[in-house]
Amino acid sequence: MKREELTRYLDELLESGSFKDYCPNGLQVEGRAEVQRIVAGVTASQALVDAAIASAADAILVHHGWFWRGEDGRVTGFRKARMQALLMHDINLIAYHLPLDGHVEFGNNAQLAKELGWTVEGRFGEQAIGWRGCLSAPTPLTELAQTITKVLRRAPQVISGRDDCDQPVCRIAWCSGGAQNLFEQAIDQGVDAYLSGEISEQNVHLARESGVAYIAAGHHATERFGVQALAAHLGERFGLTCEFVDIDNPV
Repeated sequence: MKREELTRYLDELLESGSFKDYCPNGLQVEGRAEVQRIVAGVTASQALVDAAIASAADAILVHHGWFWRGEDGRVTGFRKARMQALLMHDINLIAYHLPLDGHVEFGNNAQLAKELGWTVEGRFGEQAIGWRGCLSAPTPLTELAQTITKVLRRAPQVISGRDDCDQPVCRIAWCSGGAQNLFEQAIDQGVDAYLSGEISEQNVHLARESGVAYIAAGHHATERFGVQALAAHLGERFGLTCEFVDIDNPV
């Protein structure tokens, strides 16, 4: 498949032009013109680049790419090492950040709901990046945490909104990754709990004062499913060889 065909398809599918983001979405580093083998991962780290080289990949597809707003733009140190490895092996780097959080089918939030068995009811927040819905039945918070641990393969940090740690959860809001700043807006949605990847100090107090539980399930853990689903879709639609490489990250 031609690189331009692939990136054009992904740009249109994920509606990347409709998002205001912190980084460029789509093709970030140009490699060879033909793409047949893709290595997908959460973050374009050196370890993922090395895995792509070992797999003789033509492209790397990630959620967290490079060239973030506010970063030092000089290509030195670890940035030089990553870039040099990519260019030496003529590998394309393709990244989608907010578009991959928000997509209704292949996005991180859509896939979280699918994996955890939640019903989606709506969206909220700037660029509608937060999601809300409900569980199939009211579930004690401790039992919900156990389910999340099993699905995400990581025990979440749970801050109960009540003295009773087994407060029932029926309605829930969520946003993958580092979306702790959406907590107050999630509370306004009338939910019993909010799940994101990370938690900040002030979120603990807000959970206790609002009665809404906060579940910090891991930035990496909450953002594994979107890029996997997208890579699988590319494999099925275009006959590409797509391999997901999970570089362990405890955060």
